[in-house]
Amino acid sequence: MSEAEPGFSFWIHVSPRARREGVGGRHGDALRVAVRAAPEAGRANAACVAALAEAFGVARGEVALDPRSTGRRKRVRVAGDTSLLERRFEALANAD
Repeated sequence: MSEAEPGFSFWIHVSPRARREGVGGRHGDALRVAVRAAPEAGRANAACVAALAEAFGVARGEVALDPRSTGRRKRVRVAGDTSLLERRFEALANAD
């Protein structure tokens, strides 16, 4: 995850094995991401990338989880126009 490339980095709080998938709301300073996948063999991480890509309107390859992030709290970088991504993040974070 190179900070030199255009994009936006932020924290997420992942809820694996959720009843409903979705991206939105806050958990402290992090964006909430709920996925149905179990946290086994990287399935929850893959589902998280897919959910974030859809929520931000980018390709899955534009979403990168920091490989050092473990557990529910993760650092994410989405590649693209920084100002558009920041506005989308705020809209998602303020949704209930």
